Amino acid sequence: MSTYTAGSFKAELNEKGWRLTPQRQTILQVFQDLPEGKHLSAEELYSVLQGQGEKISLSTVYRTLKLMARMGILRELELAEGHKHYEINQPYPNHHHHLVCIQCNKTIEFKDNSILKVGLKQTEKAGLHLLDCQLTIHTVCPEALRQGWPSLLPSNWSCLRSHTPAAEESKFPTY
Repeated sequence: MSTYTAGSFKAELNEKGWRLTPQRQTILQVFQDLPEGKHLSAEELYSVLQGQGEKISLSTVYRTLKLMARMGILRELELAEGHKHYEINQPYPNHHHHLVCIQCNKTIEFKDNSILKVGLKQTEKAGLHLLDCQLTIHTVCPEALRQGWPSLLPSNWSCLRSHTPAAEESKFPTY
């Protein structure tokens, strides 16, 4: 895993017989500019690009995300919303994992280098090259538990933590 620049991205693409198109470069830049802890779905990325005045089709966004995830530049995340999200693949020591509430979709990032070390050890033992190592722990937030999850929660329930005082919210950082 390494941090990609436009130059290293171009070199790796050229090595595989592909080009660094302006669209690929723009998408890489969007992910590099994202605040820490921010994940984008293909549709959210498309919306960001449209807001920047970029002329990129949604199908190009999907193809580029898939390519960049296969190359190890982006991490493809299966969070609780039922569709994939993407983020830049950070090298050690910025590598992180996710706690995801299956009820309210709240995502909390955490670091644990032992998970990455196990991944590195296993890939080296198998003679492979590690592109990504991620652990997603599916959870239920304290608010859903207090409300009687799973049997007592109405089907249209939404977590009230987004409306809690700052002191309470600080226990559960929003990413």
